[in-house]
Amino acid sequence: MGGGTTMKVAVVGATGLVGTKMLQVLAERNFPVTDLVPVASAKSVGKEVMFKGRSYKVVGMEDAIAARPAVALFSAGGGTSTEWAPQFAAAGITVIDNSSAWRMDPSKPLVVPEINADILTAKDKIIANPNCSTIQMVVALNPLHRQYRIKRIVVSTYQSVTGTGVKAVDQLLNERKGIVGEMAYKYPIDLNVIPQIDVFLDNGYTKEEMKMVNETKKIMRDENIQVTATTVRIPVMGGHSESVNVEFEKEFDLDEVRRLLATAPGMVVVDDPGTQQYPMPKDAHEKDEVFVGRLRRDETQPRTLNMWVVSDNLRKGAATNAIQIAEYLQQKGLL
Repeated sequence: MGGGTTMKVAVVGATGLVGTKMLQVLAERNFPVTDLVPVASAKSVGKEVMFKGRSYKVVGMEDAIAARPAVALFSAGGGTSTEWAPQFAAAGITVIDNSSAWRMDPSKPLVVPEINADILTAKDKIIANPNCSTIQMVVALNPLHRQYRIKRIVVSTYQSVTGTGVKAVDQLLNERKGIVGEMAYKYPIDLNVIPQIDVFLDNGYTKEEMKMVNETKKIMRDENIQVTATTVRIPVMGGHSESVNVEFEKEFDLDEVRRLLATAPGMVVVDDPGTQQYPMPKDAHEKDEVFVGRLRRDETQPRTLNMWVVSDNLRKGAATNAIQIAEYLQQKGLL
């Protein structure tokens, strides 16, 4: 396959939350899918998924490789990606992987198209999609980094249960209704906030927090950016929010900051305290943009900005970003 306007596309993890969103976004953006290969675990093989009014049967991994799609969008967890992405790549299929399996592999590109799609070549057969909370933060920070150079970032996240998956959504909805059911988290999430996302590491930070630290440096191609993060799960159904405090090397002007953000690709500025306008997850729901507001100077130290960043974590944070990578590859004739 490759070139032209025809494209056989596999979606691995097609029945999960992100996989379902990938199918939706592929259809919405009119990606030139001529044949869809939905892939899932053995228990889902034979089920049907709908795409653009047609029904497609879910197949297993071997059948998907044998179908020789041009591109495979993976959203089936790190273990699956570690095992299967190299097998797809060996068959000449370009893998865009949404798990954390390949993100920090120095030989694999970690891409947010607005920032660093230019690193991609035809040789890249496994391309990593960054963590959802990292994507929205770097989209908002990149135009400012280019102008003022970022020295240090302090970020606290307010992350939706959809980031965990369908089991977490069920837990929240069950708790709302007073139903005792399967728990995705150790603790109740309704009327609660859980300051732990992923497992704890030896340094006392969680894996999610360290993903934000390491991925930011890699995507922005600057090992000197200092990042410290606290990642928190909140009882919200869609959309991650982040409080970001960023110290620059150069002095900034707030009006120029607003202008840089308003004109950056994929960004929307919602920032009018006078009318209580600021980004909220419910407004970002089913949108592809990253929304930013609450822009104000940190009055406790020089050259430091506070900002509030919101995005739909299943879309720009996952599915849309992966499909934008595929669009770039297709436009450049790299598929």
